[in-house]
Amino acid sequence: MSQSLLLAFLLFVSVMSFTPGPNNVMLLSSGLTYGFRRTLPHMAGVTLGGAFMVGAVGLGLGAVFIAYPVLKTILKYAGAAYLIYLAAAIAMSGAARVDPAGRRGPITFWGAVIFQWINVKAWVMVIGTITAYAAIAVFPWNIVIQTSISLMIGILATTTWALFGSSLRPILTSPPKVRAFNIAMALLLLASLYPVFTDA
Repeated sequence: MSQSLLLAFLLFVSVMSFTPGPNNVMLLSSGLTYGFRRTLPHMAGVTLGGAFMVGAVGLGLGAVFIAYPVLKTILKYAGAAYLIYLAAAIAMSGAARVDPAGRRGPITFWGAVIFQWINVKAWVMVIGTITAYAAIAVFPWNIVIQTSISLMIGILATTTWALFGSSLRPILTSPPKVRAFNIAMALLLLASLYPVFTDA
């Protein structure tokens, strides 16, 4: 195993996982709006969904997108449309209210897992992982290592962002403050679409 390549990969995954992007902005907003505990399924979906993507693409699913590039384009624009919808939903949300029917709440585990497949930043990370750091070890151990590291760093990153959001709850106590914060998060989410349209 190349130790220098391993360190480079750790840095790459850390930067991609901790910097602002759709997942982290939504986790921050969810932590504020719903609290850390209710955001746990969302966090688990992001972490496991992202790690699963690394493993699946590394083991050959990426060949499907090479053979049918139109699928990548469809996913890209479907993801952009979904992010615009999420940004609108976040911007219009205020402080969480109890809904006895259980209709209102943070993104579910499966919702977060599926979202990774249309998340542009997730695809940049996965493609970079599989292509630039393939020589980290011999196949298939390179995929095992990459998936494991992505999982561990993903846990740290999602926890950090959700805790950051929930730590703001005592500060942002009034509905207007929560609304203003969520509008700012929605604008950041829209800004994360920039790579989608510059890579058109």
